[in-house]
Amino acid sequence: MNRISLEQELKGNTYPGRGIVIGKTPDGTKAVSAYFIMGRSENSRNRVFVEDGEGIRTQAFDPAKLQDPSLIIYAPVRVLGNKTIVTNGDQTDTIYEGMDRQLTFEQSLRSREFEPDGPNYTPRISGIMHIENGKFNYAMSILKSNHGDPASCCRYTFAYENPLAGEGHFIHTYKSDGNPLPSFEGEPKPADMMDEIDAFTKLLWESLNEENKVSLFVRYIEIASGRYETRIVNKNS
Repeated sequence: MNRISLEQELKGNTYPGRGIVIGKTPDGTKAVSAYFIMGRSENSRNRVFVEDGEGIRTQAFDPAKLQDPSLIIYAPVRVLGNKTIVTNGDQTDTIYEGMDRQLTFEQSLRSREFEPDGPNYTPRISGIMHIENGKFNYAMSILKSNHGDPASCCRYTFAYENPLAGEGHFIHTYKSDGNPLPSFEGEPKPADMMDEIDAFTKLLWESLNEENKVSLFVRYIEIASGRYETRIVNKNS
């Protein structure tokens, strides 16, 4: 599978929904993660990312307009020791608590399935980054309905050992816009990474659909030291 250009991929899709990118910089020194949210409804668009300890959480931009917080207010990013968890829902907490009890990433997610927002049945997408002794590995997961049928949950985990410098993977909730919204299909897409966090943040933010984009989180972690830099961009500010 050829690497995609994230710029072209995002500009060519008005509504990928929520997306996770994980990879390694071309110079091989940093682990890269990014998470974005988009929205079509007022409730979905009424959000910002805020820092919360070593992670982030979503919160209502205008609390007076918040309708149903259940699927939109959560912690997308949490850090457990040398592991960074990135997801599109409260399964961040499920993974954190499971791995804290020595379950694997995949085992932790077995208690969860796609979101109960029929007829879309939004997939739950998750990523885990593990940095230890100068080594970096990551994995991604998607839990989705069986072609829109909620009677069956399809579970896929993709693990990337010793990832290549300059390469990352991109997974998102929806294949495209639509009614109902069609779930993502296939493997996470290999994508080109960039050495510079501000350039990468700018590329992602400017490529997301202007009307639908809501917030973006980007983090670069030094593989040798574990030190990190974070960027957060909110449309509502």
